[in-house]
Amino acid sequence: MSRTPTLPRRGLAALAALPLLPAAAAAQTAPPPAESRPLRLVVPFPPGGALDLLARLLAERLGPALGRTVVVDNRAGAGGVLGADAVAKAAPDGATIGLLGLTTWTAMPFMFSRLPFDPAKDFTPLSLISAGSLLCVVNAETASRRGWGDFRALIAWARANPDKVTMGSSGTGTSSHLCLAAVNKATGAGILHVPYRGGGPAIQDLLSGNIDMMFDVMPALMPHVTSGRLKALAVSSARPVESAPGVPGMADFADLGLGHVDIVTWNAIAAPAGLPAPLAERLAQAVRQAGAEPEFRERLRPLGYEAVTSAHPRELEDLIAQQLPIWRELVEISGARLD
Repeated sequence: MSRTPTLPRRGLAALAALPLLPAAAAAQTAPPPAESRPLRLVVPFPPGGALDLLARLLAERLGPALGRTVVVDNRAGAGGVLGADAVAKAAPDGATIGLLGLTTWTAMPFMFSRLPFDPAKDFTPLSLISAGSLLCVVNAETASRRGWGDFRALIAWARANPDKVTMGSSGTGTSSHLCLAAVNKATGAGILHVPYRGGGPAIQDLLSGNIDMMFDVMPALMPHVTSGRLKALAVSSARPVESAPGVPGMADFADLGLGHVDIVTWNAIAAPAGLPAPLAERLAQAVRQAGAEPEFRERLRPLGYEAVTSAHPRELEDLIAQQLPIWRELVEISGARLD
């Protein structure tokens, strides 16, 4: 929170002795209000990924809604920690917001013994902006050779061959890793997790057959499903999703112990803690306005996202509180530690 600097007494006396400046000159020396400056939208991941594309689609709409230029600022590193910390440390003046994934609030607190920020105290949650399921895919040649015609066949083969099925992810503690932990615990499949430094290298190894499967966001995987090099077997949500027609959800595998699994990742807009309520409401309203645009919603579909916004910031706060115990359990199951 910004503080008004305290001048020493001699400084106050000297200030009082100065002649009054004309109003125009004084106005020129005052810094412009934050709302007249470009709005910085921090993205905690590199350019080119699904989250970056989402941010740029959002920025195109926030600018006109707020009457300001919106600049996307990619702050990648440490699995999203660096970008989230940049938002937490920014001045609460309405000049900085961040596009943060659910794990920032619900999983990071349980994977780090020390974070440079406190997710519960250092952000002003504004609104959800998107939600989406993870897609389970396997290498098509491997699936044909091992008889993995569907998700049940994959789990049966994995049970019979513990630690022989390998799943790549973009890193330890990601939603992909935690989703696999839930599947392994429920089914006893014994699928081996192989963390990579980013989703791109993992996908390349999956395409080449060096690993067998992935749970990951749809935009990175669907082109390879369409080409036939990967085979889609399931989505991580309870129900099927429109962006993956014909692919079953976890509720279809209740007989495997997965009837309770409903993993949906979401992204939300947040500002630094201490943002004045009028500014928070203005920003939240602009996000809701963008999320309601039919063109925005349509352009999210190829990314595997559904546009979802919060009616009020309190709604997002309630969602975070509701999901904390769910993701804490997934972190404990996975054993993920990042320090």
